[in-house]
Amino acid sequence: MYKEIIEKKKPELEKSIEHFKEELGQLRTGRASVAMVDGLMVDYYGAKSPLKQVASISVPEPRTIMIAPWDKGSLAGIEKSIRESQLNLNPNNDGQVIRINIPALTEERRKDLVKVLNQKAEEARIAIRKQREDAWDEIQKAEKEGLMGEDDKFVGKEKLQELIDEYNKKVEEIRIKKEEEIMTV
Repeated sequence: MYKEIIEKKKPELEKSIEHFKEELGQLRTGRASVAMVDGLMVDYYGAKSPLKQVASISVPEPRTIMIAPWDKGSLAGIEKSIRESQLNLNPNNDGQVIRINIPALTEERRKDLVKVLNQKAEEARIAIRKQREDAWDEIQKAEKEGLMGEDDKFVGKEKLQELIDEYNKKVEEIRIKKEEEIMTV
């Protein structure tokens, strides 16, 4: 019984890891990346739409992001949403496309980004812990209802903790890789 409960939690744990990776994609590392801007919400004909749905986004050079909207009338809206985002980027609008030059990061900014990175990693670990607590509650409930024995409950707890440790290790590996990326000059 505990095996089914643990298996049921794996997709949720994967979602936590994917969400963590998406969050990290938005952190600036001094290199241009499509992920930095593709989720920005743009006012497009009165409705908020993700930037990737209203424009083509490319990285023609390591420190440049180029945004080519499908409708030239949306250039101003795209430019506005980039300026208002928390990315601290300055878009250049030439009437056809928007170019964003990514400035080199200062040492102080790199340290700030590592703090944000660590905060996001902790949020991911909290989400994973929540999944562990939910699964443990389900295992205890199943034992109380007589669906499994007490021995199975404790074996289930061990297996659940092994799975949680595996996912926490994934978060830490991703965090370390991103920190190296941020601190590389």
